Amino acid sequence: MDPDAISAGDRVPHGGETDRDLLDFSANTNPRTPTGVDDAYAAALEESRRYPDDGYPAFRAAAADFVGCGPERVVPTPGGLAAIRLAMETALEPGDEALVPYPSFGEYAREVELQGATPRFVRYDDLTELGPTVLEPCALAVCCTPNNPTGDAIDPDALASFAARCADAETTLLVDEAFLGFTDRPSMATLDREHVVVARSLTKLFGLPGLRAGFAVATGERRAALETARRAWSLGTPAARVGTHCLRRETFVRETRTRVASERERLREALEERFDVHDSDAPYLLCDVGDRDVATVIDDARAAGVAIRDATTFRTLDSHVRVAVKDRTANDRLLAALGVRERADDDPETER
Repeated sequence: MDPDAISAGDRVPHGGETDRDLLDFSANTNPRTPTGVDDAYAAALEESRRYPDDGYPAFRAAAADFVGCGPERVVPTPGGLAAIRLAMETALEPGDEALVPYPSFGEYAREVELQGATPRFVRYDDLTELGPTVLEPCALAVCCTPNNPTGDAIDPDALASFAARCADAETTLLVDEAFLGFTDRPSMATLDREHVVVARSLTKLFGLPGLRAGFAVATGERRAALETARRAWSLGTPAARVGTHCLRRETFVRETRTRVASERERLREALEERFDVHDSDAPYLLCDVGDRDVATVIDDARAAGVAIRDATTFRTLDSHVRVAVKDRTANDRLLAALGVRERADDDPETER
């Protein structure tokens, strides 16, 4: 990390509501957690009297099975963002350039800058079309799938083709799959290319953002660099044990994907009565509020007990909010807070 860049750096705004009296739709986390988490955590607390096994064999095996790679390729990290930073620390030097998508997760540009490198912004849906002229001067390219905050996932074939072009240009490709677990799309971890690093977060899919558990996946010299550079005991025992437990809950994951897809479509249809809603593969929806004042929309929802995300903090978005997709009861409260009423043919009560 570059000391000069740190002194000039700043924090990045995020979703996440600290007021426990508000229903939080500003953070895209699962409102449900797998059964057995409490027992796994309680057992891990007793084991926390010792240092963790720095090899994390059980966690690596569960993570590898989840994304479809060998356990030796998994590098445990305290959350997906830690995996992103680790990848950038090992790929970037001061003076380098990195391709960063927009509008997208604000931490990408911040982490690039903390390494003393320069972000080169590219429209997120144009990124995978880039060729050698743009790629060759860049040490790193970042993709987010599904993209945050728009929610659209990148076609796996298009991403694989882009990865091949990155390899030819000797550009490291960092693929952030923080929300990919909400879909049935394959992970780029199955591609097994030496220049590709995949960052995964457990805490969004399994509804445990405060746990801070995630991992990176890489191969060859890139994987060796990540493994050497990661901190010793990079996961606390509770995070490793609960994470391992969650990654093995296949039924929970299937049920979550089904619920999110169904509720996302229901929310989208209802919200389109008032806003322009972006198509999404993720557990959130990006809404253009048009000529309404964004701050007023947010304040009105807050007055009704619901927190939503101000999406104007994302690059180039000036009239947008983002809302998470929760369970049906919570989603109904969101619609009420936004002054949206479902069409009669969408209301199950009208079918009786």
